[in-house]
Amino acid sequence: MSQKPRVEITYCAQCRFVLRATWLTQELLMTFDTDLGEVALVPGTGGVFEVRVDGELVWSKKAQGRFPESKELKQLVRDRVAPDKDLGHSDR
Repeated sequence: MSQKPRVEITYCAQCRFVLRATWLTQELLMTFDTDLGEVALVPGTGGVFEVRVDGELVWSKKAQGRFPESKELKQLVRDRVAPDKDLGHSDR
């Protein structure tokens, strides 16, 4: 049995990005329920907001200049953990 993917959201605790991080965690868990092994929240500093799937950076607020929309984050995660999964309205 292979290990399920791990998603890690590193957020700036100083900036109080925890609410956005927990909301996106909920969105991912509701969408990918049994496809994911874990979604971890990692407090950081310095304005960081990064999302990794099995250690691979898929979103960086610093690089993109903004937070990810729920729809685009779901698509990025889906492409790595369940490429054939239909995301319904998030794919349109």
